[in-house]
Amino acid sequence: MSHVDVMSLVGTAVPEPLRAEGHMACWFVVVDGVMRSGPFTSREAAGASKAIWLLELSRRQNGPHRLAA
Repeated sequence: MSHVDVMSLVGTAVPEPLRAEGHMACWFVVVDGVMRSGPFTSREAAGASKAIWLLELSRRQNGPHRLAA
């Protein structure tokens, strides 16, 4: 199964458009080491995206005709 994480960036690593809005941190969802969604301006939003990724990956792993336990 894929590994899903939330990664944070701070300071000058934050994309310029977000820094221009005053954000000093942002978060991305990383699936198997590859950024898949973001940047998010809150940890909560990144966590919600992570949950969606986990649900979708689980759905794909179980196939369209299997029931989730």
